[in-house]
Amino acid sequence: MRCYNINTVLIGCVALPSYTKSTSITRVKRSFHQEPKGYWTKKLLWKPEWVKVWQTQKKLIWKSDWKKIQVPIWKEIQVPIWKEHQVPDWKVISKPIWKEIQVPAWKEIQVPFWKEIQVPAWKEIQVPEWIEHKVPDWKEIQVPDKKKIWKPVWKEIQVPIWKEYQVPDWKKIWVPVWVKEGIHGDHYLGKDHHGNEYTAHDIWKKKLIWKPEWKKIWRTEKKQIWVPEKKLEWIPVWKEIWRTEKQQIWRVEKKQIWKTHKKEIWIPKKVQEWRTEKKQIWIPKKELIWKQEKVQIWRTEKKQVWITEKKQIWKDEWKQISVPVWTEHQVPAWKKVWKPVWQKYWVTVHHHDHHDHHDEGWR
Repeated sequence: MRCYNINTVLIGCVALPSYTKSTSITRVKRSFHQEPKGYWTKKLLWKPEWVKVWQTQKKLIWKSDWKKIQVPIWKEIQVPIWKEHQVPDWKVISKPIWKEIQVPAWKEIQVPFWKEIQVPAWKEIQVPEWIEHKVPDWKEIQVPDKKKIWKPVWKEIQVPIWKEYQVPDWKKIWVPVWVKEGIHGDHYLGKDHHGNEYTAHDIWKKKLIWKPEWKKIWRTEKKQIWVPEKKLEWIPVWKEIWRTEKQQIWRVEKKQIWKTHKKEIWIPKKVQEWRTEKKQIWIPKKELIWKQEKVQIWRTEKKQVWITEKKQIWKDEWKQISVPVWTEHQVPAWKKVWKPVWQKYWVTVHHHDHHDHHDEGWR
């Protein structure tokens, strides 16, 4: 019988053999006598077993609930209506009557009148004439002058601005690093085709950790600088201009005068004559006119009264109904499961196998 010492490194989920120093040894108990030769070992068996479990099932039940319904009812209300009734009233009527009136008429009569005729005559009139004479006047002339004006000029000034530049800086970052971590204790690795059991302890596994590092970065900062800029300014400048002034001069004008002259004119003169005219006179005449009188009558009017009337309205009521509801409840059931059981049994080793295994090692 030979025991194999194996130390393995777990990478992911794959177990690889490692030819490092042995850390744990699985030994088999031996007796002092030589017969029979063998060793005790464990075998993993799967034993069926029934386990009681609870299953969730849905069950349809009927739950009482209240439903709001509309029920028609009759309600007495007061409704306005118009009722006709007779009321006394006065009516104005027109009655025909004969009335003697004075009507205008035209009568022809002879009346004297004065007729205006034109007769010649001499009349002194004033006739205008134009004579020349000098009058003072103002004449506009141009004289030189100076005027103060404002002229725009661009002046260069220094203006502060912010300029961005890069400065070096250090930033703390975290870098992932795989490190080896030891797992203490015995770990079962399995068996070979001869039934030998392999165990190992103090194996290593990879662990991801974050390691801090300082990284050089460039940070943007602002610096105040002065840059030239043009500014518009207004400066006074004297400009030569021509100004308008008034100068007194003598101007020849025509003046209107009036002279007396005799002129033949026609003057009106009144002469008496007779003409036929129409004169308005008043003559009696009977005319049919309408005289208004008041007569009592009965007039139909509408008066608003209130009567009782039935109106159908809907009233809210609650009615008890049954509503289907699915409820969940637990029911027992049996489930077949397989449990691992380690069974100990004796393995007999023959004598000729002892020399064969003694010279063989783990490859």
